[in-house]
Amino acid sequence: MKARYKKYDLNFKRPSGTSRGVLRTKETWFLILEEDGRFGIGECGLFRGLSHDDVSGYEEQLNWLVANINTDKKALLTALNQYPSIQFGLEQAALSLTSENPFELFPSDFTKSERPTEINGLIWMGEPGYMHEQIQQKIEEGFRCIKMKIGAIDFDAEVNLLESIRKKFDKDKIELRVDANGAFSPDAALGKLKLLSQLDLHSIEQPIKQGQQEYMKTLCENTPLAIALDEELIGVTDFTEKEELLKRINPQYIILKPSLVGGFQGSEEWIAIAKKYNIGWWVTSALESNVGLNAIAQWTATLNNPLPQGLGTGGLFTNNFDSPLTVSNGGIYYDKNALWQEHLIEDLCI
Repeated sequence: MKARYKKYDLNFKRPSGTSRGVLRTKETWFLILEEDGRFGIGECGLFRGLSHDDVSGYEEQLNWLVANINTDKKALLTALNQYPSIQFGLEQAALSLTSENPFELFPSDFTKSERPTEINGLIWMGEPGYMHEQIQQKIEEGFRCIKMKIGAIDFDAEVNLLESIRKKFDKDKIELRVDANGAFSPDAALGKLKLLSQLDLHSIEQPIKQGQQEYMKTLCENTPLAIALDEELIGVTDFTEKEELLKRINPQYIILKPSLVGGFQGSEEWIAIAKKYNIGWWVTSALESNVGLNAIAQWTATLNNPLPQGLGTGGLFTNNFDSPLTVSNGGIYYDKNALWQEHLIEDLCI
């Protein structure tokens, strides 16, 4: 078996605001395997400023993987324990190589175009007018669940936006989630959660920055609004440490981003622990191209989680790849009759 990799920069159609700043490009890496004339492709979805493996030597680790690609896959995944995005790329590429169709990794009713997966509509931070425009568009597009990023503009303005949605749509018509990306201070967080809870929100993601477990534990014990851990999971790679974290903080939900938590294997460990402690969960993509999003969407469909998932990022980029994935009426669909971008794997090999 031979392996190679290629760096690829995804360009946003419009600069997208988060509490960490404005994103204009997203770096990603593709791992391509070749054996007996067959190809497999996986995306190593590195997220600068967020990924546990955003460290010097990332490309050297890819070089190491390429040089050792014929080692047992389980041993490789163990050796890559501190590089979750590369673990995920390897898992995808290995499945892709051995699948009849290199882009159909998890055959299911989803890939047969018989069952879409419900997703949330994502509202990016920006001026209030722009955010309101996005909200109206998502509602018109048929989304039943809307997720709004908060924490970058004035908190009162964000509350006013949420109130304006609630005046038009009650919680039975629109489920509202918010994502603070750790923007609240520990001292102010509970007060803000109390205000937000009056708006019949479903949940808030990561109200305070990760790494403050005692504060987060206290918040989860006293919150009037369900809390979902997101960044808190990043960098926790040992199974025992994962269990200790969830047992200690006891959140209402956790959010799984395979690129950031060790791919399918790492995510399934989190799910098993969450189920043990009656903690809810859902899956979210992390600005991958359609290659990584395709893998996440197919895997997620096999989990049969009834909650709306966070998989609608494929349309954000100007230079994404044509794929069978489409978003319509609040769901992500796989059109089995649609084609992937012609010569995609071959072009990435150049």
